[in-house]
Amino acid sequence: MKLAHILAPIPYAELHGSEAIEITALSCDSRQIKPGTLFFALRGTAADGHRFIRQAVQDGAAAVVLEDAACAPADCTWIRVTDGRAAMARMAAAFYGNPTADRPLIGITGTNGKTTTTYLIEAILAAAGLPAAVLGTISYRFGATTIEASRTTPESTELQAAFRQLADAGAQAFVMEVSSHALEQKRADGCHFDVGIFSNLTRDHLDYHGTMEEYLHAKQRLFAELLQPTAAKPSRRAAINMDDSYGARVADTAACPVIGYGIDYPGDVRPVEVAITVNGISGTIRTPAGEFRFASKLLGRFNLSNILAAVAAGVALDLPLTAIKAGIEGHATVPGRLERVGNTFGITCLVDYAHTGDALYNVLATLKEIATGRLITVFGCGGDRDPGKRPIMGKIAAEMSDLAIATSDNPRTEDPLAILAQVKEGITPLGIREYTPEELTARPALDEKGFVMLENRRAAIRLATRLARPGDILLLAGKGHEDYQIIGTTKHHFDDREEAAAAFGEKTA
Repeated sequence: MKLAHILAPIPYAELHGSEAIEITALSCDSRQIKPGTLFFALRGTAADGHRFIRQAVQDGAAAVVLEDAACAPADCTWIRVTDGRAAMARMAAAFYGNPTADRPLIGITGTNGKTTTTYLIEAILAAAGLPAAVLGTISYRFGATTIEASRTTPESTELQAAFRQLADAGAQAFVMEVSSHALEQKRADGCHFDVGIFSNLTRDHLDYHGTMEEYLHAKQRLFAELLQPTAAKPSRRAAINMDDSYGARVADTAACPVIGYGIDYPGDVRPVEVAITVNGISGTIRTPAGEFRFASKLLGRFNLSNILAAVAAGVALDLPLTAIKAGIEGHATVPGRLERVGNTFGITCLVDYAHTGDALYNVLATLKEIATGRLITVFGCGGDRDPGKRPIMGKIAAEMSDLAIATSDNPRTEDPLAILAQVKEGITPLGIREYTPEELTARPALDEKGFVMLENRRAAIRLATRLARPGDILLLAGKGHEDYQIIGTTKHHFDDREEAAAAFGEKTA
């Protein structure tokens, strides 16, 4: 593709060289340069891409996009822009043929609920005759085509390449999770959204954003900037959870009409006569297009909120209520989201990705409502991430469980025992009993409510399965669909579902 075509969507400050050169690839990683590549010299938190321009040119870069002309190569075409990331996002979209310009694109942002909501919307779109690709935390996929997810929302060059590949595979719509990091770093700026959904905002990623206000500001970009009407998509909509304390502030910034949804909030999309049981959620949902009865196999109040988000997206796209109902009822489970691990002991074992205080609270509140026996929770907090949430999660897990087992969850480069010490800071003021693993192993009965500190996650899961009795609920929280543990900088295979199944295989009673 000619450089001139890729440059068309962006304003640039200066061009040195020819617009007529051919570009065969895009990259912001100097290690991936091959002849014909357009190299984007980006300033990052760890490194400045301008330092690698010379190496990129030596390796065959056909042209360079940069912000600092003082670093410009004399022997290569270069383009100076004021914002390298924003330019890269729009240029990547042009290079891959703007795959989201002529297909519906629904973006979901929020701390919790994004993945489940993408699956629900995928089912609704399928029922409406619009087979959709899903891009998110678990993978980027459509039909038999699956692209491993490098992160929730990848770099814009990778994102637009994935859109192109999935569109070529037959996807007629896209549903994607949009992370706060991606919004802050403008990875989604080349996307043509039809609907943006705000699920909620709770403490997370403060290691990156610093404050809740900055975290909120990143989320607001989707609604304030990326949902502005355009010639390609003049009728954009926002679906916002008005039950959330930040919902009204997000709605105030939206550059398009807002559909408010909520369980308690009397909004455009809301439930009536709802029952939440161990078998799922049922009731009636009222929308501007009418109301319908539904029955879902998903569990809990927080999943009712996810269902309402998906319904609001369907309404925003003017899809038939019959398709919305069929999609909600046809969707059964999401990998690692209250995913059951079967066993022969009458124990309800669930694996969930809950890795923030709010997510853990929501899951445990749901399970307490339906529990007939004890509630045992295995959980941890990731290393090299916001340490402030560790005592919060410890308090929630210990307060809401009959037994909380604090363990490792991707300690990364931190000392796992130091992480557990911070978790314990939130538990100690509760004044509940601390058990040792040894005393519970020797006498596997809970005399009273308590907690255990056990750094080895495999041992923690085995202890929990040994202690669980028929009628109990065992929650393995934090890792969900993940099939690895990151210890130091090395990723080791580890899957809570596999570990629980193996532990039940060893259980004798």
